[in-house]
Amino acid sequence: MAKKIQAIRGMNDILPEQSPVWQYLEGTVKELLASYGYDEIRMPIVEQTALFKRSIGEVTDIVEKEMYTFDDRNGDSLTLRPEGTASCVRACEEHGLLYNQTQRLWYTGPMFRHERPQKGRYRQFYQIGVETFGMPTADIDAEVILMTARLWKMLGLTDQVTLQLNTLGSNEARAQYRDALVEFLGARKDQLDEDSQRRLDTNPLRVLDSKDPATQALLADAPQLHEYLDDESREHFDLLRSILDAAGVQYEINQRLVRGLDYYCKTVFEWVTDKLGAQGTVCAGGRYDGLVEQLGGKPTPAVGFAMGVERLILLLETLELIPQEVLNTLDVYICPVGEGSARAALLLADQLRDEHSWLRVQTHCGGGSFKSQMKKADKSGARIALLLGEDEINNGTVTIKDLRGEAGQETVAVSDAGDWIAREIF
Repeated sequence: MAKKIQAIRGMNDILPEQSPVWQYLEGTVKELLASYGYDEIRMPIVEQTALFKRSIGEVTDIVEKEMYTFDDRNGDSLTLRPEGTASCVRACEEHGLLYNQTQRLWYTGPMFRHERPQKGRYRQFYQIGVETFGMPTADIDAEVILMTARLWKMLGLTDQVTLQLNTLGSNEARAQYRDALVEFLGARKDQLDEDSQRRLDTNPLRVLDSKDPATQALLADAPQLHEYLDDESREHFDLLRSILDAAGVQYEINQRLVRGLDYYCKTVFEWVTDKLGAQGTVCAGGRYDGLVEQLGGKPTPAVGFAMGVERLILLLETLELIPQEVLNTLDVYICPVGEGSARAALLLADQLRDEHSWLRVQTHCGGGSFKSQMKKADKSGARIALLLGEDEINNGTVTIKDLRGEAGQETVAVSDAGDWIAREIF
């Protein structure tokens, strides 16, 4: 017997029983984005490697350790996208969507990073991302944060997530702070954890994000980022906070929040939860005014965020916040019993769909006894079963059996079945 081939570690199948929850989350997000007037954009999964080296930074963990990079048959270096922002900027610049324009865009799809798989962290993982371009003021920063706050309300997560907020200032202010931080930490390098020692030479602001308790204790005396902010960045941050305050969105200022990618400036934020252990960030983003120019375009202000689909689903499942109707994917299960009933059952199913397009109807196919069909009807999760036997077909009727409620069983004319179901059951 040939050896079975299994999925690559950290790249998971989404099975039929899981798909309804994914569809529920994705559908809720799409509804939200449409209400804000955002347009969808779809980018390829594979990009030139140079795109991510130039945007993310060659000395970041993502580029150095985590990207799936390979040479194609032409000898070009290609990479499975590890994140969506750079791809979105590339697409917008390539197709002339940015110059003297504003854009509000969103996308969804798989990203790829070669990490150690664990709960809530995978090698192929799905994100929903939002990117806005051409708006330099803090009102758009506020809009994308208010949008996420509204999503938590729609999902029932408002009390389960916390907004952490910071500003990195301008690129010039951040560079000055970087120098001060390197000087402080350089004098204490032997007290840093191994990972932070490496980052001190490559990406020193990431040391602020260290999970090592000794390093965090050391950082208590380090220079503070907000001491180096320029006036314009302070005003930008103050306006953002005033809008969030007026909207009643609570937040915590976290001066050690820097985000993991080099292109961020000014506003950065994360929505975190304490319900998922170590994988506590469910949505994160910020402003990246220099990235378009960095990738060859004209200077363009931009702000966006990304949320991890798997983590949000895990959070919804952990807190049991998935509506029961999402899990029940059928309303009606039709059981044709006896010779000649299969054709009548299929025609009845189409009649119901024509009359009430919202009904989710499935017809039993493949034969089987009445008892076995009723077992499958019950297992399907449908609210009602429609029974079509020889007597029903001869009399032009159908028997309706309530599988979940107290309506019992009723026999009605086939022509009246759809209206009876809509009136009495749903």
